[in-house]
Amino acid sequence: MTWPPEPIRTGRLVLREPESRDRPAFLELLASPEVHTYLGGPRPRDELAREVPATPQQYPGSFVVERGGSMIGQLLLRRSPGHHRPAAAGKVDLGYLFLPSAWGRGFATEACAAALGWVDGVLPGEPVVLTTQTANTRSMRLAARLGFTEVERFEAWGAEQWLGMRPPAASSG
Repeated sequence: MTWPPEPIRTGRLVLREPESRDRPAFLELLASPEVHTYLGGPRPRDELAREVPATPQQYPGSFVVERGGSMIGQLLLRRSPGHHRPAAAGKVDLGYLFLPSAWGRGFATEACAAALGWVDGVLPGEPVVLTTQTANTRSMRLAARLGFTEVERFEAWGAEQWLGMRPPAASSG
């Protein structure tokens, strides 16, 4: 798999590699109390300003979600051989964060569906997993819309977690 891929374009969005111009949006995303309600809480902005590099999150599997030339979120696709849940170990793991101003408009569904389509193309036959808190009803609905089904529920980080899996796309051959 070659990284980074060409930008992935949808009807309203572009998924692309992070750039230095995205740093302010990354700081906002990582410091947002709303975004981190189900992720252990936000990090202090001054701490982030010291730690976040000039070009943030630039590594394979990290996509900026851009709309109208501005970053509105981030998608992460990672393979975790040492995942804390055996059912997810070694599988591609989808994560996402969106700025609150982008919530409720279908951007997460559109961006995640595009990223999953890309995974289907570069890693045919690979299932994808997703973990979220059961209390995060928006994330639970998004997982269902994307075709994830429950594998297990477990306690971690002081809350009930949900692990879902999306089977590999059916091959067209």
